[in-house]
Amino acid sequence: MRILVTGAAGFIGSALLRRLLMDATIAEIIAIDLAEQPFGWSDPRLRWISGTLDAALLAGLGEPSFDRVFHLASVPGARAEADPALGRRVNLDASLDLLQWLAQSRLRPRVVHASSIAVYGTLKEAAVSARTEPRPATTYGAHKRMVEIALADHTRRGELSGVSLRLPGIVARPRPVSGFGSAFMSELLHALAAGEPYVCPVSAAARCWWLSRKAVVDHLVLAGAADICGPLQLPALHLSIAEVVDGLAQLFGAERTRLVTYEPDERIEAVFGRYPALDARAEMALGFAHDGSVAGLITHALAAG
Repeated sequence: MRILVTGAAGFIGSALLRRLLMDATIAEIIAIDLAEQPFGWSDPRLRWISGTLDAALLAGLGEPSFDRVFHLASVPGARAEADPALGRRVNLDASLDLLQWLAQSRLRPRVVHASSIAVYGTLKEAAVSARTEPRPATTYGAHKRMVEIALADHTRRGELSGVSLRLPGIVARPRPVSGFGSAFMSELLHALAAGEPYVCPVSAAARCWWLSRKAVVDHLVLAGAADICGPLQLPALHLSIAEVVDGLAQLFGAERTRLVTYEPDERIEAVFGRYPALDARAEMALGFAHDGSVAGLITHALAAG
């Protein structure tokens, strides 16, 4: 089996690569990222390509012949909003170039696209599912939705077998955490686990969707092997900040609760702290699962590697 991974050096991509390299049935992995190959990645099955994902780079690879493709390369939402031209080049143009190139393959590769809950736009009180009408309210969300549509069209034409996974904020991103509006979710975990004071930019009652990197990698691998196509809403825990703080206190000591002070920023809380319930029953019936509990989430999120 031959696999292609874009965004291979990223927070999710690097963990996915480690998981894939544990699979003896995989003959070769092509990894593409702007970054150079990380030190220590010396598996003979891994071919690392450092460069910008665009039509020229893909043409240099010749005719595509992959069984599975994991497309993770992207510019995060806040940066894409601040620099829409960059967001378009990376999140839209490069993605469309990749899909068009893959469509030439005679293998009809399985393509797993890392989409985002940003496709929904402003979240209301009703439960959200993959059937919720997408109404992107950001450039990042709009580009992710466009790629979902393009992948679905290539799938309809029989050229690819595509699935788009709508990811929430993933924890815990390594320090220093920056560039993401939801960065407070990761920083809260790091600070309290280390016994450091933390000023939280949302209230204790703010509710978010929480998912660890381990759970996301599980989802990606499962989606790569599944037959279902189209958008999927990944299961995630629907937790308040207070519930997560209590979970940290149970794992690291009751005094951790006294380390948190709250200075809510209405702009941040309005976008990232008022998530409604999540309806992922259809996806859970297919085998997708969240971290199971607050303790499971924290343990998975803070685990090394």
